[in-house]
Formats: sequence, structure tokens, C-alpha cells
Amino acid sequence: MQISSNYSKFARFLNLGMKLIFDKKGLQSCLSSYEDEPGMLGLVPTMGALHEGHLSLVRQALSENSRVVVSIFINPTQFNNPEDLKKYPKTLEADMALLEGVSDEIIVFAPTVSELYTQNISSKNYSFNGLDKVMEGAFREGHFNGVATIVEILLDLVRPDRAYFGEKDFQQLQIVRKLANQLTFKVNIIG
Repeated sequence: MQISSNYSKFARFLNLGMKLIFDKKGLQSCLSSYEDEPGMLGLVPTMGALHEGHLSLVRQALSENSRVVVSIFINPTQFNNPEDLKKYPKTLEADMALLEGVSDEIIVFAPTVSELYTQNISSKNYSFNGLDKVMEGAFREGHFNGVATIVEILLDLVRPDRAYFGEKDFQQLQIVRKLANQLTFKVNIIG
């Protein structure tokens, strides 16, 4: 796989067998190369700044699937405060090192904002029957629409059999499960 000179610092991970993909076309090409191979596909969506909680999800996904995609994408549509988005840590190199410690068989999808939001950086509107208006949602208007928007985009791109989300954010997990029920994707949401 070719990577731009801006990403040459990631070459050591790629030499180990990890796949680091920055665009939708590259992801589709990578996943289609596995179509004839049996086994399940897992997805662990993250915003990077990985920690042990993320790594435990990756380990679980690896134990239950033949292939695992870990997305690292700081989603602008789930930030109400633009300053919070600016301050969010961008740690792709450190994240790759942590993932390397788990397995060199991981497919890492780290797209840019313009790659996923090609036309307009905005959230879709979903109906969560008020679940998005209580607890955290009461203080972060539109936050869960932003979460659901990126989850839908990732589920559509990856088409995983299973997607893994932390239980630390219980409300978000329930919203993602509700979203999965509304969509036509055949995916099992694992908490």
C-alpha cells in the first residue's frame, strides 16, 4: 500500500503487517480482498487517544472475528463546543503503537473529515424516542445525532458482522443499539 510522505512515520507499522488506510476506496479494496475468505468481520469505532478500555474492545473483537477494523476518527459532528474539538488529542502514532502491542493483524481506518463528510459537515436527524434528550443528551443538544451519523457512515463502509462499543457510556451504547435496529445493516452491537 502506498502512503504519502506525510505518513512515512507509520511505515514501521505497515512493515509489521498492520494495515493503515486513510480513504474509503482503500478500505473497500482492502475489505474486498477478504471476501472469499470465511470468517466474521468486527469493527471497533474510536476517536483515537486510545486507552486500555479501547484495547479490551479490540482484544474481544479479535477473539470473536477473523478480521478487525479499528476506526480512528475525531468526529466533528458530536462536539457542541468547537474549542473542545480543537483540544481533542490527535495521537495516531501513539494509537498505532498501542494497537501493535495487541496484534499486527488489525486494519486501522483513519480517514480525514473531508473523506467522510464529503459535502457538508453536519449530522443527520434521528428519532431515538427521547433517549437522546435525557442524562448527557440534556446538556449536549445534537450530540447523539452526531454520534449516530458517524456510526451509520462507518457501518455502511465496513459492513461488519459485529461492532464493539464500550459500556462506560451506557446512554451512547443504547442509542447505537437503537440506531442499528433502525438501519438495514445486519450487525450485532456488542457492549
